[in-house]
Amino acid sequence: MHHNADMQPLLEIMAKLRDPESGCPWDRAQTLETIVPFTLEEAYEVADTIERMALDELPDELGDLLFQVVFYCQLGKEQGLFDFADVVGKICTKLTSRHPHVFGELEGASAEQVKDNWEKIKASERSEKELHSVLDNIPLGLPALSRSMKIQKRVARVGFDWVELAPVVDKIHEEIDEVLHEVEQQEVNPSKVQDEMGDLLFAVVNLSRHLGVEPEQALRQANSKFERRFRGVEALAGQSGKSMQEHTLEELECYWGEIKLQE
Repeated sequence: MHHNADMQPLLEIMAKLRDPESGCPWDRAQTLETIVPFTLEEAYEVADTIERMALDELPDELGDLLFQVVFYCQLGKEQGLFDFADVVGKICTKLTSRHPHVFGELEGASAEQVKDNWEKIKASERSEKELHSVLDNIPLGLPALSRSMKIQKRVARVGFDWVELAPVVDKIHEEIDEVLHEVEQQEVNPSKVQDEMGDLLFAVVNLSRHLGVEPEQALRQANSKFERRFRGVEALAGQSGKSMQEHTLEELECYWGEIKLQE
């Protein structure tokens, strides 16, 4: 283990990559906007590595994510906006001011007091910025499932939430009925179907939140479970000597059942 890692070599490599004369053409062509998708992708790579418990790969993936931060800092520095030291300074200040129970007057406080105090600090930070809604500052770039979860958590903080589970579940059934109602029209209006489908997904996220499940993570896991099983179905189909298309749906579902039993 290297202790007290020095950031300087990494910052210097980044500066070289952006050097107008001798830098890398790809890196030189990037802007703050163009690297955002890569940042999101690297963050998901980190999440995926942890979900797969491939912890030997984690330092590598975290390095990729750190590189994103360093890239923004280099661009910020070139534009005279900020540099890496500013970013480190900001987070240090924020962490110490938000943890008075560790770095100040609230030492030895309970978790509950800490949470209340955190909300107070966040609220005062928000009012300093003269924000007018509990929904201010929810990043638009978040995946939609994560973002609806955040919206719901915010409004729940000011009491806009059901206490029991029953109405949350009723809402899902109601939204399913509304989707089907639109689908059964003589002339189906696709934008109305999409609208009702959106409401249904939002209602499902709400149930997820009430059950303490992260919807984005749950759906990612469901995706990979489906992929794994479907690859299994493809393998069984291959062993039969017939192509996938030559199978009936019943035969394929039979394979699916076999794969599920093997898990």
